[in-house]
Amino acid sequence: MKIQSNDFSKIAKRAINDPDLQAAVSFGTNLGYTKRKAAMFAESLEHGEAMRKQAASIKRRALNQLPDLLEQAEANMQAKGIKVLWASNDTEANQHVLEIAQKHQVKLAVKSKSMVTEETGLNHALEDEKIEVIETDLGEFIVQLGEETPSHIVVPIIHKTKSSIRNVLIEKANMLPLDDTEEMTDFCRQHLRQKFLNADMGISGGNFIIAETGSLCLVTNEGNGRMVTSLPKVHVALVGIEKVIATVEDYATLTQVLPRSATGQTLTVYTNIINGPRYANEPDGPEHVYVIFLDNGRSKIYASGYTESLACIRCGACLNACPVYQSTGGHAYGWVYPGPIGAIVTPLLKGLENSTPLPNASSLCGMCKEVCPVDIDIPRMLLDLRHDLTEQKRSPKIWGLGINIWAKINKSPHLYKLSGKVAALFSKLLPLKNLPGPLAGWTKHRTLPVLAKKSFRGLWQEHHNEKAENND
Repeated sequence: MKIQSNDFSKIAKRAINDPDLQAAVSFGTNLGYTKRKAAMFAESLEHGEAMRKQAASIKRRALNQLPDLLEQAEANMQAKGIKVLWASNDTEANQHVLEIAQKHQVKLAVKSKSMVTEETGLNHALEDEKIEVIETDLGEFIVQLGEETPSHIVVPIIHKTKSSIRNVLIEKANMLPLDDTEEMTDFCRQHLRQKFLNADMGISGGNFIIAETGSLCLVTNEGNGRMVTSLPKVHVALVGIEKVIATVEDYATLTQVLPRSATGQTLTVYTNIINGPRYANEPDGPEHVYVIFLDNGRSKIYASGYTESLACIRCGACLNACPVYQSTGGHAYGWVYPGPIGAIVTPLLKGLENSTPLPNASSLCGMCKEVCPVDIDIPRMLLDLRHDLTEQKRSPKIWGLGINIWAKINKSPHLYKLSGKVAALFSKLLPLKNLPGPLAGWTKHRTLPVLAKKSFRGLWQEHHNEKAENND
């Protein structure tokens, strides 16, 4: 997927002025936020926070042991007949899948929802080799038909209204002009059914890898995930190296906080634990299972001050809670991962030079950390990335000039006092509704506050003088 993160401001402005997108994203994020809160704290606030604390501890422990857990997972998977491959970057990951497809003479591949395959651009790589690829998650299917990209980690079409989805299905899939949601869903189900039965290969991601048992774990709400991983004779899973955890007990906790945070459910409809290809005496299941562990910059993050970002379980809760995402939607972020976590992951994986605006695409309100099921300190990392932008001299020069002027004024009592008097004088002689020059961006969407008749310094000096007179 082409990165367009440096165009954040331009794309965001278009999104803010798109009434359909605003209505769709507002509805989706509000629903997600409300359902998450109800599910996470259904027992009590204390119980919900205890789950978050336990989940955070599990992911931190897994990250601390990551190299050992990956080796343990590989050994246990291979013992079960799973073929384990490693990919240092997206090109290598796609090449592995292509070689598997060629080995098994694959003509048609069906896919379950996977952000990692979006990251590597796998669909395009397969299509370039004349292999048909069908997204089978309902949202991803709509996105693929509309030749778009997902705009949310969990809800790919959160940016679309029902009418726009209907139009895509009519135009791209020859659906009759249906308008009932269940009928449209049934049309998609019937459309995809034959694809599942004819597919040579199923492709999935992975929510977790349990090192203790060598198991691949998937949590989904649609039967497509189970069909993708059981009907075709070949199943390939692409998984980021950060998804490995230690034990089944750890998984039992994480599989509770993930659905609560992602969709507001106590448990997703389908919770699959895949332990390898089918045995000779089993009537169904894939004959071959491959797991490809993807690095693609994660080792670099692991060795940096941003290791904590790898604890993310891709629930999307921070997107639903973020006032910036609620206003812009996901496409403004310009790459696979949107929202607050995307504003960290994208610069780390693709480089600050390719995503300069993202660390500043936040009000730093702290809601992202408050709702994160594994308590990632997203605001702190956004501030650190802003510091990196300054150190690398990638911040806009006008910002640097403004900060330097502001710093000099605030370091000097005389300049600070003088600036207050100048501002007060101008506000009386030339009342402004909009600030001039580069400051106009502040007042374009905000009302300029009226300066007080007396400054704090003036009031303090009066108080000090009165106190001195009383003492005399």
